[in-house]
Amino acid sequence: MGNLVVDALFKVANVAHPALIRLSGGRVGGRVVGLPVIVLTTTGRKTAKPHPTPLTVFEHDGRTYVIASKGGAERHPAWYLNLVANPEVSVQRGGTTRPMTARVVTAEERAELWPMITRAYKGYAGYQRRTEREIPVVELVPSG
Repeated sequence: MGNLVVDALFKVANVAHPALIRLSGGRVGGRVVGLPVIVLTTTGRKTAKPHPTPLTVFEHDGRTYVIASKGGAERHPAWYLNLVANPEVSVQRGGTTRPMTARVVTAEERAELWPMITRAYKGYAGYQRRTEREIPVVELVPSG
């Protein structure tokens, strides 16, 4: 599938899914492929406007991670580029929204986490095989 088609599909999902989660307080759309879903809001690196994105999360040892897979596309997702530029984000889970700080995990942390992540959702392994870029793993740390 071409980059333009993938980008268009992600844009549609990124508008509809957060609205569904917000309106239902997380009761609808709160899980996908067996994983919990959050709405991560980043600040646009070019626009400085808020950008909500629904993402599945991987949780391990009381920590929360998001995976910048973009379905195995060759380019990083915009939300990832935004949080690299400004790691202060907000996370909505269910009816609760809280400020958090995003931190890209180290290579060593990723090496430890990746097998667990792909066991939780095998699709991530397929996404990694589709692309030459290393798919980043980002920890979301509560602010304050």
